[in-house]
Amino acid sequence: MMTGKSEIEVIIGGKVYYISGYESEEYLQRVASYINAKISDFEGEDAYKRLNAQYQNLLLLLNMADDYFKAKNRIELLEEEVRSKDDDLCNIKHELISTQIKLDNAKSAVNERDMTIARLEGELKK
Repeated sequence: MMTGKSEIEVIIGGKVYYISGYESEEYLQRVASYINAKISDFEGEDAYKRLNAQYQNLLLLLNMADDYFKAKNRIELLEEEVRSKDDDLCNIKHELISTQIKLDNAKSAVNERDMTIARLEGELKK
């Protein structure tokens, strides 16, 4: 995101518009490109052509709002999936630590047993 407000020229629906914002020119051009793609999608349909301009705009707005809410829902699902995977990873780390502690305790017990055996063998040889 840019720090200063910029004004750029975009073409939407075949008309030139000057828009301003704090976003980069590339971003604003991408927004205009998205709108043009939506317009192009509908202009190919006969039913759309028969609508007056007000209903055409309403249809475009409804379609873009639908895209927005579907994307927002997808983001929420992905965020929930990430949270779930983070929880799973945390549980796995705890299991790993617990298993490492058990392994260390087992190694310590084996070492103690080996030292006891060595001590007892030494006493037997005396």
